[in-house]
Amino acid sequence: MEEHRAKPGISLQESIKMGYMSEDGVIAAVEKVGFKLVGKSEINANPQDTKDYPGGVWALPPTLRQGQKDRQRLVAIGESDRMTLKFVKPNR
Repeated sequence: MEEHRAKPGISLQESIKMGYMSEDGVIAAVEKVGFKLVGKSEINANPQDTKDYPGGVWALPPTLRQGQKDRQRLVAIGESDRMTLKFVKPNR
């Protein structure tokens, strides 16, 4: 599973507004429905993503929701910081 990673402690309302998800929240939700976390990877991590843009994650490439506003700065940041998580469904 790959998802935009929020700063720790983000509220659900802020997550919905900004498009970033709490890693702990994602893990808890997926495990609640019966899957088990078996691995994580930082392959999609981007430490340059400050996660505080007007318009949320969609301000970054490839969407660039703000059009030309701050385009060079946002393109230089690149795509969002993303968590990459591996879950399995245990045999019953």
